Amino acid sequence: MTAPVGPAPVSTPLVARSVLISAAATGVCAVWAAAVWAAVHLRADPLLHDVALFVHLACLIVGFGAVLTVDWLGLLWLLGKRPLPDVLRTADAVHTPIWLGLAGLVGSGVLLHPDPGAPLTRIKLGLVLLVALNGIHAHTLQPRLGAQCSPQGSRRALVARCAAGVLVSQLGWWGATVIGFLNSRR
Repeated sequence: MTAPVGPAPVSTPLVARSVLISAAATGVCAVWAAAVWAAVHLRADPLLHDVALFVHLACLIVGFGAVLTVDWLGLLWLLGKRPLPDVLRTADAVHTPIWLGLAGLVGSGVLLHPDPGAPLTRIKLGLVLLVALNGIHAHTLQPRLGAQCSPQGSRRALVARCAAGVLVSQLGWWGATVIGFLNSRR
């Protein structure tokens, strides 16, 4: 007896994609809120503060470095100098370092004595949340970019959404980095 020939049956996901995305965004907001609360209530001794600062800088290199890599390749694709599959493969490959870097920044930042009452710190905290939520948005765009067989009109809209996501990402990461630098000088 031979197996039937034809297309494989399409499996129905157990949970709708929109529910997973909403759950991820809710989780990010909850972790962010918990980190802000912990930063207000925890005090690290000088040695732990120094270790946290080193971890913070290392996580900045890992996370932001990976973001810069993907965004650079994306720009080269927009300029016609790299094929889209290369960009998507790179984005897949650095997805984990980006999130690990961001998580490490949040975790170590809790121990760096941020002052949530200071206007610049409030802006930085907002930028960190924005970067994380934008990361979820960028993750939802990857499968759509992979299916580049769409009509030209929706392709333009998708490229515009990607460009907006990159702009938000860059402004968020650079803004938080600059504010972190300025706050460290006080």
